[in-house]
Amino acid sequence: MSSKLVEKIIVANETKRVKAYINSGCRKLNNSIQSLTNFHSCTRGLCNHIRKAKEILDELEGLLGDVTSAIQTTDGKLLAFSGLDFDVGLNDQAIYNDLEEKDALSDSQSPDITHLAMVMAFIYSMVKQDYLMQEKIVSALDLRMSSEELESYCQMWSLRPFINDEIVNGAWEHIH
Repeated sequence: MSSKLVEKIIVANETKRVKAYINSGCRKLNNSIQSLTNFHSCTRGLCNHIRKAKEILDELEGLLGDVTSAIQTTDGKLLAFSGLDFDVGLNDQAIYNDLEEKDALSDSQSPDITHLAMVMAFIYSMVKQDYLMQEKIVSALDLRMSSEELESYCQMWSLRPFINDEIVNGAWEHIH
């Protein structure tokens, strides 16, 4: 079917209703209302997810502070990572290399508390970076967003680029 044929059909059957349908971009009002309702419902759910993630992040930060204080009190000395800022500014590769080194040493012996605290600090850093990315994505959601932009946000969300599965799996091994 060609566009000229469609145009002739529209002209031949031109009514107020057909004109309104074409002027609206060939969308039914009910579909637009339903889409808008779904968008707001999904946005509300994502905002709730972000709020819960922030609560978990705050709890992790508190636990990390407790662990750091306990180690400093027990050992009477500062941890190797105590001078670091646990915000997103961690040198991930350097800490990851240090964790791999200590994991190799701890295969033959139980891991020391400093190593476990470093693992905890690294996981906190990963979770915080992931949270910040998700927060930016949710705040950027808009009805005027292109499908390509939305697709890239979906891909970033599902890839979780800040989460290192090897570190997370290693942490689970220490728990089990």
